[in-house]
Amino acid sequence: MSDSNSPSPPAAAPLTPEQDRQWAMLGQFGGILGFIPPLIIWLVFRDRGRLTEQEAKESLNFQISVAIFVLGFYILGTILSFVIIGLLLFPLAVAVSIAGVVFAIVAGIKVNGGGTYRYPYTFRFIK
Repeated sequence: MSDSNSPSPPAAAPLTPEQDRQWAMLGQFGGILGFIPPLIIWLVFRDRGRLTEQEAKESLNFQISVAIFVLGFYILGTILSFVIIGLLLFPLAVAVSIAGVVFAIVAGIKVNGGGTYRYPYTFRFIK
């Protein structure tokens, strides 16, 4: 049993500027694998570095948006596949996936260079 007077665990130390930029970059590059790596980085480091919090959240919002678009295109493509037009949505889903990877790489490079990146066509689910 724990004593109610026992000290709470110490808060995690803030990130140094170099660590902050590194984790922000990894949050962006993590988007190449989907929304899970940016989510983990955002949850773990959001209170330790301003840049990491901002960039991981930006990547997370973008990757969730990409996942919604891709899933939507696959669902609509499947439903409309009995009409030939539905088959055109499958390549569009692949194109959106590829664009998601390309944007993640561009964002990671920009953040690594000391900048920030704001994705186009992104729903801001997490403010």
